[in-house]
Order: sequence, then structure tokens, then C-alpha cells
Amino acid sequence: MSRFLFPKWTNKIKGLLVPALVGGPVYVVLLFWFGASPKTLNAGYSPTQPVPFSHALHAGELGLDCRYCHTTVEKAAFAAVPPTSTCMNCHAMVKTASPKLTKLREAFATGQPMRWQKIHDLPDYAYFNHASHVTRGIGCKSCHGRIDQMEQVWQQEPLSMGWCLDCHRAPEKHLRPLSEITNMAWEAENQEELGLRLKNEYGIKTRTDCSTCHR
Repeated sequence: MSRFLFPKWTNKIKGLLVPALVGGPVYVVLLFWFGASPKTLNAGYSPTQPVPFSHALHAGELGLDCRYCHTTVEKAAFAAVPPTSTCMNCHAMVKTASPKLTKLREAFATGQPMRWQKIHDLPDYAYFNHASHVTRGIGCKSCHGRIDQMEQVWQQEPLSMGWCLDCHRAPEKHLRPLSEITNMAWEAENQEELGLRLKNEYGIKTRTDCSTCHR
């Protein structure tokens, strides 16, 4: 009775089995850890909008306050996207024939809303209230970056659970006077000292329990 023999080259496989069995799972874990993380998937996201709105021009060069367009940011969970009528407050007289604003003028004439693409979009299972942050010293820059320098807005931060918890554990790193909430260029001389003082002044209690964001 003859024995079944494998080709000689299969002997080399034995030396590869251990690295494959150990390295394979490690590779898969790292692939999902880094490849599927919010920082990899979301940071840098910058969809093309129906109208090329430049925050660098409006919020930066012209100095429009964030709250002129995002009117609910201090009193509601969501920062409202402005209706076309807000845009037309200026553009009924400014750049009235610009081809870039054709869709804006059409939307205003028909009463149809602009279909803006949402950029900073948290999962449905995560609760976030703009008002509770903005009215307690967290400036727009902390989450959105230097919007006033962006020609086309992108997501600068990952907005992941870990990223949020870093701030919840040490909010003093981000707290600023309420008068400077929308001032993107503002910098504290001593952030740690100011932050700790404002944390006490605003009565901020650090909360990291699940129910804070998952309701």
C-alpha cells in the first residue's frame, strides 16, 4: 500500500503557519481599528454642496456671526440650516446675476428648500445638544475647527465617542467666555487657568455615564 505524498515545496508551509496564525488576527484587528475608525472614515469629509458657499468669505472676510445663519444654536439641540430667505436678504441685492447662485434664486422663487448636504452628522443613537454646549462655554471652533478659513467646509474632528469623552473628562481645555463663543480667532492667554475658573463659574459637572449621550 503506497503512502500519499505531498510535493516537497509544501514543507515550507510549516514555517509560515505560526506567523499566519498569529499575524492574521492582529492584521484584521488593526484593519478594523484604524480603517473603520471615525477618524479615518469621517475626518476630512467634505461633500459638494448645491451652491458653493464659502465660509472663508462670509464668516471670515465679511465677519458674519455664525448665529446669523444658524439661528437656533443657542436654544435648541440642532443648529438650524438657514432658509433661502436668509441668503436672499443679501443676495437680492448682491451678486444678483451670478451663475453660481442660480439654484439659490430658483429655490427662493419656487419656495423649495435648498438640499444642503449634512457634514457633521452624528449617529442616531448619539444625543447631542448644541445649546447646552454653546451656552456653557464651548466655542464653535472646538468641534468644527476654523470654519472661517474654509472655502468648502470639511469635518475636522472625528466626533467619535472617545473624542467626545476626552472633552467631557476635562472640559476646562476648551472653555471660553460666552462673548467669544463664535470668535474663531480667539485664544486664551492661559487656557488651563481660565478653563478651571469658568468651569466653576458655569457650574459644569463632568458627566461620562452612558445616559448622557445615549437616551
